[in-house]
Amino acid sequence: MSDDLATMVADTGRRGERSLRTEPRARAARYDRRAGRALVNLTAGCSFAFPARKAQGLERASDAELAQLEILGRGLGLHWERLDVDLSVPGLLAGLFGT
Repeated sequence: MSDDLATMVADTGRRGERSLRTEPRARAARYDRRAGRALVNLTAGCSFAFPARKAQGLERASDAELAQLEILGRGLGLHWERLDVDLSVPGLLAGLFGT
């Protein structure tokens, strides 16, 4: 491997590690049917909720479909397999409910 490529790979690894330490990540998530909200607990000890049907791709979802909420990878995303919907945790915290 060339020195330039090795440096780029090392830099990418460091940026990824920093991102995992500093970006908000989901530890747990569930759908609250009565409130119509997705509730997300973060690794930093904070939590937040958002109106699930305000998010792109979830507008017409049933309560049963919304309850099938999963956490993606290392907690940077939320996923609804049956609906083929993925949402970014940092994006949701910034108030972005879609593209």
